[in-house]
Order: sequence, then structure tokens, then C-alpha cells
Amino acid sequence: MFRPNEILILTGTPGSGKTTAASRIARLPGSPKVHLHSDDFWSFIKTGSIPPWQPEAQAQNATVMDVLGAAAARYAKGGYFVLLDGIIGPWFLDAFRTIEAPLHYIVLRPDLDEAIKRCRERGGDTLTDPAPISDLHRQFANLGTLEPHALPVTGLSPDETCDTIAKAMESGRFRLK
Repeated sequence: MFRPNEILILTGTPGSGKTTAASRIARLPGSPKVHLHSDDFWSFIKTGSIPPWQPEAQAQNATVMDVLGAAAARYAKGGYFVLLDGIIGPWFLDAFRTIEAPLHYIVLRPDLDEAIKRCRERGGDTLTDPAPISDLHRQFANLGTLEPHALPVTGLSPDETCDTIAKAMESGRFRLK
């Protein structure tokens, strides 16, 4: 189900459980796995960083996605199953479409109240403002032709979310063509 040389883009709104699930799956026995957390790639920008949800961050975000796609492709080519988690909406997928490895795309979809609650409960230096969370939730609410890639996770525990992702991967229906 989590095979070497493949990439899973695990995305969704803030508070959807993508990082928690990716971290847990990456530690499962079996094939070698790499977890690329997209937030880390934004944090590499030390001067001139623009919050990625700001409209003026478009060029910065495109660069980060290109770098992230290249890293994921290289790890997959090296024999790893790559879990890539972050807010990677359909508008960013062009950076990944030329990758030769099998590419899977799963959008975790909690309801808005649960997403906001999860963001507020995790604390630390994370997004807790309901306005950008709500805006991103709206952006992921209708995926157009990629709507079949949405996976409802409202009310699921982290273990249940991981089980749901594993079953989704087994089904093969989340693979991008």
C-alpha cells in the first residue's frame, strides 16, 4: 500500500490532520519512507519571506512548490515512499505533474468547526486565526475534477485517519493521471 518509488501528496485545510497522519505513516514498518513537511520548505526562506496565504506570495509559493516537487521526485527515484504533507491545492499541482513516479493526491476534509478547533488546540507557533483557516477551507471545498480525491475525516481519530488513508491508497483511486 505504501510502495517504494511512489509519492503521496497529503493535503487539506489547516487542522485536517495531514502532518499527524504523515508522521505516523512514515514510521510504519515496511518500505523505506520519507516525510517531507512543506512548512519546513517555507521556513528555509530567512529574509524576504511572505506569509504563503498572502496574494503577493504567489511567486514565492511557486518556487517552494518547485523545490518540494524536485525533492520528492529525487527521494522516490532513490527507492523511498514519499509522504508530502502541506497545503497543496490543485492550483499547485503543476509543479508535480512532470514527476515520473506514481503520484497520489489525497485531500483530507474535516468540517470547518473541527479544523478551527484542532488548530486552536495544538498551540505553539501555528495558524490559529479563523479567517485564513476559513478561507483555505473554502478553497478546498470544491476541487472541481479532483473532487473524488477528497477524503472526509470529520470526527476521526488520528489512528482512524491513518487507516482511512491506507485504505484509500489500496483502492488506487487517488492516483493522479
